[in-house]
Amino acid sequence: MDRCVVLVDAGYLLGAAASLLAGEPARSRITVDHAALIQQLRERAEADTEQPLLRIYWFDGAPDRVPQPEHRRLRVMPRVTVRLGALTRSDGRWAQKGVDAAMHAELTELARNRACSDVVLVTGDGDLLPGLMSAKEHGVAVHLWAVQAADGDYNQSEDLVAEADERRVLDRAWITQAVRAKETGGACAPAPVTRPDIAAILSAPLPESALAASAERASRAARAEAARTEEAAPAPDESTAAAPPHSHGGKGVPTPKDLAGTLRGPAGQPDRHPAPQPAGATLRWSSDRGWVERGGLGEPAETASLPTLAQLTSAEQRWADREEDITTVGGDPFEVGQVFARRWMERLPETVHLQKLSTLYPRIPHRIDGELLRYAARFGLLAHKDDQIDEHDRYAIRAGFWREIDVRAAADHAPAAEKAGRSSSAGD
Repeated sequence: MDRCVVLVDAGYLLGAAASLLAGEPARSRITVDHAALIQQLRERAEADTEQPLLRIYWFDGAPDRVPQPEHRRLRVMPRVTVRLGALTRSDGRWAQKGVDAAMHAELTELARNRACSDVVLVTGDGDLLPGLMSAKEHGVAVHLWAVQAADGDYNQSEDLVAEADERRVLDRAWITQAVRAKETGGACAPAPVTRPDIAAILSAPLPESALAASAERASRAARAEAARTEEAAPAPDESTAAAPPHSHGGKGVPTPKDLAGTLRGPAGQPDRHPAPQPAGATLRWSSDRGWVERGGLGEPAETASLPTLAQLTSAEQRWADREEDITTVGGDPFEVGQVFARRWMERLPETVHLQKLSTLYPRIPHRIDGELLRYAARFGLLAHKDDQIDEHDRYAIRAGFWREIDVRAAADHAPAAEKAGRSSSAGD
C-alpha cells in the first residue's frame, strides 16, 4: 500500500522536547497543543514520505493504563490511535512498561500485512531495532525522526540511526510551534474572575489557634476516657497529651477525615459542645464537612434542598453528556469543574437554587461536591500521584466550578440591573 504510518513514542518525543525547552526531561515542565502537534506530524510525514497518511499511532504510559486527559484528547482526533502501556514508579522515578513492546508489535504487524509503504518512527529506544529490521525485510521504508538534543549530541540509539533508511531532526523551531516551556511558579488554574481569593481560601493552612483548640479538646477527652476505664492508670504525659491527634503529615493542612476527628468526644461519640471555633476559621475543602463557621453536625438546611446533577439529568441528557465527555471535554481539571457547573446550572428548574449556592461560597454542598469529584475521576483525575491524593487537581476542579458559577451569576445579574436602570429612567 502506498501510504505512510507514524509511530510516536510520546515519552521520547515530549521528554526530549522538555529537555530542549525547559532544561530537564520532566513533561510537567512543558505545555503541549496536541491538536497542533498531530497536524505537524501529519504534514511533515506526508511531505517526507511523499505518501498520504494512513494513521498516527501514539504510544504512551499511564498509571494502571487509565487514559489521562491528554490521551482522551488524542484518541478522538482523526487518524490517531492511542496505545497505552503501564506507568510505574521505581526508585523515585516514573518508568514506562510495555510501550516499546507495543511499538515493536505494531511495527512488525504493519509491515507483515503490507499495510503501508513507509513508516515514520519518532523514538530513540534501541529496543525497537529488531522491529525496524523486520520492517525493512518486508519492503517497508523506515524514516527515523529525532528531537534536537539539548546538548547538541545524539538522544537516540546509534544502532537505530545506522539501520534507518532516512533520518530527520525535529529542531527547536519545529518543536516550539506546538510545545512551550511552562513558566515556573504558575498557579494550578486560572484565577476566577469575580472571586480572585479562591486559591488563598482553598489552600490556606488551618489557623494555629484552631489546631491548638482541637488538640486540647482531644486531650481532655482522652484523659476522661482513661480515668473511667482504668482509675489506677498513671496520668498521661503532658508532652504527649498536648500533641494533636492528627499530625497531618507535617503539612499544616488537615484532611476532611482529620477534621471530622476534631469534632468527636469521648469514646468516639460526637462532641455536642465543641470548643468555639476561631472567627478566622474557614473551610479548606469545598464541602460541608470540616472547619465551617457554624455548629452542629449533618447537612445544613440551606443546602438540603439543592438538587444534584443526577437528579436534574434525564436519560437522554445522560447519553449526550457521555458523548460530549468522550469527544469534546479534554479533561483539564479546571475545565472539568466548568463543564459540571454549566450542566448543573442549565438544568436547574428555578434560579433561586443558583442564588442559594452563590451565598455558600467557597463551600460546595457535600452531595454536589462528591458528585463533582466522582465526575472528575472519569477523566483520570484525583489519582494517587507520588503516593498522595492530588489536591492540586481538587483545587483546580473546584476553582473551575466556581468560575462557571460566577459567569452565570454575573450574566443573570446584568439584565436585572439593566431592567432596574430602565425603570428608574422611566420614573424620572
